[in-house]
Amino acid sequence: MPEGTTRRRTRKAAAGSAALLCAGVAVLAGCGGDGVSRDTSTASPSPSRTSDWDPRPGSVAAVGDSITRGFDACSVLTDCPEVSWATGSDRGVRSLAVRLLGASKAAERSWNHAVSGARMAQLPEQMALAAEQRPELVTVMIGANDACRNSVRLMTPVADFRASFEASVRRLRAGAPKAQVYVSSVPDLKRLWSTGRVNELGKKIWDLGICRSMLADADNLGPAAVARRDAVQDRVVAYNEVLRDVCAKDRRCRYDGGAVFDYRFTGAQLSQWDWFHPGRDGQARLAEIAYRNVTAQEPPA
Repeated sequence: MPEGTTRRRTRKAAAGSAALLCAGVAVLAGCGGDGVSRDTSTASPSPSRTSDWDPRPGSVAAVGDSITRGFDACSVLTDCPEVSWATGSDRGVRSLAVRLLGASKAAERSWNHAVSGARMAQLPEQMALAAEQRPELVTVMIGANDACRNSVRLMTPVADFRASFEASVRRLRAGAPKAQVYVSSVPDLKRLWSTGRVNELGKKIWDLGICRSMLADADNLGPAAVARRDAVQDRVVAYNEVLRDVCAKDRRCRYDGGAVFDYRFTGAQLSQWDWFHPGRDGQARLAEIAYRNVTAQEPPA
């Protein structure tokens, strides 16, 4: 996106109610730094439409894609769920589950159903699996793979994205009607391209097929390449609007207000292998954002 313009558009959309990251060919997410996080939020239930919101849920299930699986976190082209921002056990990351429950309880009361490479069409199945555990909180981070395709033409249509997300919420409610849902925005893929393209090794990995709609021919700044990246970014913005809108219709759902999309990942927070997915430090930042929003008195604006 022209970064200033798209950022303003995303914030404006969020005010009316977000790898890290993604992979195209068959996966999405990663890790590779060392993050230090501080918990600063204590919360009480919000008096708004989320008045039923419990800021201290006793169990956590995660659904989504390779970001939540910690893909490229610990070794190249491999999941590393122990560093997952949502349910991981890594002490440096301090996942949302660990922050909410403590390390010992998180090991017993958190589940990761995310699948690397998953798109929104696969989310209903993951939600059904999550519902079986009757979790008090379900985290959702998905959508990057819907935009990260081999071409712009293959990106998931917005209407299909919406229909699958609505179906996902219905599947969860059928099995776990009182579960809270925390929805993270899709990361700013164009910013990740802009940050990662300074690394020559990372670009060689990109050439293997990661998120070709955004990352192909990374140094090409010609009109066609710029238009292609802008089209991907526009689609990500549209996906985030869907996440916000659908979540707003569910009393026990919180959208992150665009926090993940707005977060400015640096090279230190990206995977040392692909310079696109979040590394350990990036995963820690995601955990920090989620914890702040889950435990906040008011939902993100």
